[in-house]
Formats: sequence, C-alpha cells, structure tokens
Amino acid sequence: MPGPARGNVAIDLEECKGCGLCVESCPPKCLELAPELNHYGVHGARYTGHDCTGCGICFYCCPEPGALTVYRLLPPPKAVVAAQGGEHAPAL
Repeated sequence: MPGPARGNVAIDLEECKGCGLCVESCPPKCLELAPELNHYGVHGARYTGHDCTGCGICFYCCPEPGALTVYRLLPPPKAVVAAQGGEHAPAL
C-alpha cells in the first residue's frame, strides 16, 4: 500500500515534446501522457498528482533540458518520545 507522496513533478509544457521516456521510466507510474495535444501537436507528459517518490529517474531520462523538475518533499516530523525512568544516557 503506497504511503503519502514523497515528491512532486513539475512539467514545463513549452519544453515537453511528448516522447514518453519519463512515463516509461517512472517506477511508481505517476506520470502519464495527456489526452489533449500541446502546442507542438503531441501528447505531453503530466503528473497524476499522487504516488511520486521523488527518485528523479524521469528527470534523468528526459532528453529536453528543463522540461521536468522533481521536488523531494520533506518527511513529516517524527514524534518525540519522552524518556521514562532515566535509565539510559541521552542519545547523541
């Protein structure tokens, strides 16, 4: 079961040529080709809005510089558990 998204993908439709390499290389399959045509007359890539791990594989597979930007999201802060009994030295 997938957890919350750990990344986000921004796609510049002015740069995307619709080759589909990012879609094929995405491990969680969170990219797809849009059903509508862009100004180049091709189906550009788009982020589905969920399941991105922030791995960046799509960025490295993309032949167009600047077409994809991958953002890694900060994980939620972990809850701090208060020490009980004072039996152990504090963690470094």
